[in-house]
Amino acid sequence: MPGPSKLSRRTILRGLGTAVALPLLDAMAPRFASAAASAAAATKPATRVAWVYVPNGMHMRDWTPTATGADFELPKTLEILKDFRKDFTVLSGLAQNGARPLGDGPGDHARALASFLTGTHPRKTGGADIKVGKSVDQVAAESLGRYTRFASLELGCEGSQQAGSCDSGYSCAYSSNIAWKSETAPVPKEINPRLVFERLFSAGGNESDQARARREQHRKSVLDFVRDDASRLSGQLGATDRRKMDEYLTSVRELEQRITRRESGPPPKANMNRPDGIPREFADHIQLMFDLMVIAFQTDSTRVATFVIANEGSNRNYPMIGVSDGHHETSHHGGDKTKQEKIAKINRFHMEQFARFIGKLRDAKEGDSNLLERSMIAYGSCIGDGDRHNHDKLPVLLAGHGAGTLTPGRHIEYTTETPLNNLWLSMLERLDIKLDKLGDSTGRLTNLHG
Repeated sequence: MPGPSKLSRRTILRGLGTAVALPLLDAMAPRFASAAASAAAATKPATRVAWVYVPNGMHMRDWTPTATGADFELPKTLEILKDFRKDFTVLSGLAQNGARPLGDGPGDHARALASFLTGTHPRKTGGADIKVGKSVDQVAAESLGRYTRFASLELGCEGSQQAGSCDSGYSCAYSSNIAWKSETAPVPKEINPRLVFERLFSAGGNESDQARARREQHRKSVLDFVRDDASRLSGQLGATDRRKMDEYLTSVRELEQRITRRESGPPPKANMNRPDGIPREFADHIQLMFDLMVIAFQTDSTRVATFVIANEGSNRNYPMIGVSDGHHETSHHGGDKTKQEKIAKINRFHMEQFARFIGKLRDAKEGDSNLLERSMIAYGSCIGDGDRHNHDKLPVLLAGHGAGTLTPGRHIEYTTETPLNNLWLSMLERLDIKLDKLGDSTGRLTNLHG
């Protein structure tokens, strides 16, 4: 009796205007001419990379461990990551000089987000002549994009703007965009979970109007359109792969249903326009975007992503955790203990969402490993203390094992003023992207592995 068929890693379930990529199955293991070639390939699994940004700095006393090495005590903000302490490293001492005034006066928030992944100082302008630098995610996307359906995925919970003045004469493009394809071209982020889902699960990245109309009219899932293809494929798989595929398709269905539920609910207040596809609850919004990133990585739809949880300088309030004051306003605490406690609450709320995300990555099995093992996820802000607006001693952590190229579970303290872009160069190197310089980098970080 013939065994299960071999499949291409790019196998996709197709239906009318719909395409559902699959996770890595045992049947997708490559057929090599020799065991030596197979073993060599196994040492180079696909590595995913992402950058997650939070605005307005951090309550650094609750972020920074007091000891270095592996035996550090988790401070309050990082306590939420206690189940992952062997899966992330806290990196202290890093700085982003491009975010400093350098003679341009106020505008730290705009400069912070614009320089975070570029390492360059943005031109101070509120007009169309914006200029900063190419961001590290887009460098990675140029190299890795040839392997995936989408070169990169840019996500956020607050919209991107390309015009207007938002921070002391700096263009709104700076304070709302983290990804820059070139020094003058930001890559807008998508904030609507429904549109991200449809992009991931539609043929060619754009579901046809006909298919979308039919599906919405009959309230059908994207999976309804690929059921025949899924059944045909299932008959070619072994028992383990059939179980993997069933579990994956169930998770897709549940994610789609969650998006639909968040779009419904009680009607909005009379003086508000109902957002289209964007959840009313901020935690729901963040979690859906993180879950979409997990699905995108799991299906190898992309290997590069950015997620801006809130734009730099965001004054969003957080009533769900008892903080009714605006985030930006509260970050200017002036030493007031009550405000500092509120900032700490916001920091912990963000970290709770991140902990849930890396937990999902760890639960997503891939071959004999999992997505967290095969990822590098940088989390942080380009402002240290929101009250000081400093751009040194930044709150940065790196989660994941980088497919064996990182040794997490430590607090590493680098020399003060070590360029943050040295970390980005180090991450690119682990993606086999050789670059001598990025922004203000001066080299690569030591001690990330062993």
